[in-house]
Amino acid sequence: MDHSEQPHLMDAPFYVEQAGEVALFEHAFRQRLPVLIKGPTGCGKTRFVEHMAARLGRPLITVSCHDDLSAADLVGRHLISAQGTVWADGPLARAVRSGAICYLDEVVEARKDTTVVLHPLADDRRVLPIERTGEQLAAPPGFMLVVSYNPGYQNLLKSLKPSTRQRFIALSFDYPAPEVERRIVAAEAGVDPAAAAQLVQLAQSLRRLTDHDLEETASTRLLVMAGRLVASGLPLYAACRAAIVDALTDDLETAAALDDVVQAVLGNAA
Repeated sequence: MDHSEQPHLMDAPFYVEQAGEVALFEHAFRQRLPVLIKGPTGCGKTRFVEHMAARLGRPLITVSCHDDLSAADLVGRHLISAQGTVWADGPLARAVRSGAICYLDEVVEARKDTTVVLHPLADDRRVLPIERTGEQLAAPPGFMLVVSYNPGYQNLLKSLKPSTRQRFIALSFDYPAPEVERRIVAAEAGVDPAAAAQLVQLAQSLRRLTDHDLEETASTRLLVMAGRLVASGLPLYAACRAAIVDALTDDLETAAALDDVVQAVLGNAA
């Protein structure tokens, strides 16, 4: 299971608010309501949660969901040690005990029988039953449950059960407006405003493509990666080819079409 724990950050990670999502998240935290964040890959969902955890002064425990994720992976299991059988909390139980924000990234990738364990935490009960130990963990005020997923092309056959979805308030994310995205790329990649503007212009052009069967389009994350290569001295075209075109597709014809767009947008820089 891929999960990580992040301690309280003194300074919140860089994030540019777009549509009142910071205030909404803060209200949800105060009212002890779980939050569902939906949006395309690389649009800033995870960064937003990291920013809010630091802003609220809460530790953050992140779980990257996948189709082999079991309820035991989340809640915990008995392990055999030199001292005998001992109980080991999973990340969800640790988050409840410590009053952390627990973030389940791409929650629709987990099996539906796994996400059912979230139900008593995501409604008015705010408890996590641990059947194997007989415990009923009551969530303290600082605990918050946050889940995210990409509702796009590749997830047409994957969704949350209505009984799960209706326990959350929802935030809908999209790629930032161009002027906001330019600020993000310049700040996160450390490139000058002109290079950031070219990268965002390229993304805008690629996102308008409809003739190619791309599962994903150019995300803000990819723009930042390309910008970081540029900041380290790689030419802009080479950075865009490696971080954007070849990252988006393995199909030679599609890559050639994307490359045409890159060259048209970059002009002499290509």
